[in-house]
Amino acid sequence: MKITGFVLVLGLLCTGNDARAQESRMLATCRPASERTGPVGCWIIAHERLGEMPAAPLFWHLSTYASRTAADAEKVRGATVVEALDKVWMLAIAPTGSRTPGGTRVAEIGPLVVKAGTSYTAQYMEAIFPPGARTRPHTHPGPEAWYHEAGGVCLETPEGRDFGRAGDNGFIVPADRPMQLTVVGKEQRRSLVLILHETGKPASGFDTNWMPKGLCNE
Repeated sequence: MKITGFVLVLGLLCTGNDARAQESRMLATCRPASERTGPVGCWIIAHERLGEMPAAPLFWHLSTYASRTAADAEKVRGATVVEALDKVWMLAIAPTGSRTPGGTRVAEIGPLVVKAGTSYTAQYMEAIFPPGARTRPHTHPGPEAWYHEAGGVCLETPEGRDFGRAGDNGFIVPADRPMQLTVVGKEQRRSLVLILHETGKPASGFDTNWMPKGLCNE
């Protein structure tokens, strides 16, 4: 399993070459879906309180449905129905091999390392960004994972760098791991993102003293 991830802050895209170059260096916080103003950005689409975690290894299960009505009718306990990347999804945190009723199975990403007996909340996001968008250094109080539908990314951590592309079977970065993410290549990045964080703690933190070496600039 590759170590990588996504975050809550990314560069914005503007029209025009000068504006695009200037805005690509800017940072913007992920916003609730209710504040969405366009297709490009990082949008928080759901929160799901999951309660205390079991000792068994857990995985992120992703399935698509033909309609929101069909997904809502088959929603199981602990699962979340969202609309993102032009599809209807059922997202669930469960042991390996678990199945949600109906739908089309897309991915099983894990294992997600959590503290047994500790309560967690799943924050789900839709992330759509252009090449060159970059996060600031940050951490999460729990594992972060993404399902990568299109585009490419480079993730730098204290351990080095890693790359993620569409077709990979998901990516995970452990809790409290400092990171910086850069969108690379020529294609727009389109991802579903999970931050599985301890309930009561912020999903993302920026008080890290780690400074990236610019490995994703090479």
